[in-house]
Amino acid sequence: MTTLKHPHLLLLPGLLNDGRLWQHQINALSDTAYASVADLTVADTIAELATAALSQMRADHFALAGLSMGGYVALEIMRQAPERVSALALLDTSARPDTQEATQNRKKLMQQAETNFPSVIDALLPKLVHTSQMHNTALLEQITAMALSVGKDAFLRQQRAIMGRIDSLPSLSTITCPTLVLCGREDVITPVEVHRELVGGIPDSKLVVVEKCGHLSTLGQPQDVTNALKQWLQDAHQ
Repeated sequence: MTTLKHPHLLLLPGLLNDGRLWQHQINALSDTAYASVADLTVADTIAELATAALSQMRADHFALAGLSMGGYVALEIMRQAPERVSALALLDTSARPDTQEATQNRKKLMQQAETNFPSVIDALLPKLVHTSQMHNTALLEQITAMALSVGKDAFLRQQRAIMGRIDSLPSLSTITCPTLVLCGREDVITPVEVHRELVGGIPDSKLVVVEKCGHLSTLGQPQDVTNALKQWLQDAHQ
């Protein structure tokens, strides 16, 4: 267990997300952690994205949090460099490989992106936020702005990486650091049951379910997520 007063915290965004996904948490945790956000647009395999993220983090030891695709990368980091990670947080993610149906849907979106990338973003929005927030213009504009910044080419690379990810279920039992597993109650992409599966596989883990919340929990219910992360960091680094 690390005894750093202010641990380094590496944050891993999801598909079509950038640092804005974590902005509330970065601001709120600034007095307790040195936070940085990895660039997950640079490769088209989860293994290469994990290697890239590790190379971006200069501290020898750090806490690690990933949301959705960022969670897939976090699980790969736990295979590549477990000795560097003092605490792990997996948000709105899964240890399972892609299903055949999910892969087919991704391929359709990739095809659509080649001719009309903004329409892909519009199609994804209802899956990313809670139904009660589909009229929250500021939130939808923020998600859209992130996606447009990441861009079509990076989207295609990220989708290839997600489709090709391995089954992480067999390696969950090797994770020995304190682990927070968190999801939105109404996450339709990675539902609560797959998070129970994560907790069932990781020895020192705890589940937090955020109410009235969809897939992008850090934006949907930012304060609840920040509170959970703050408690996780305190428990792991006291």
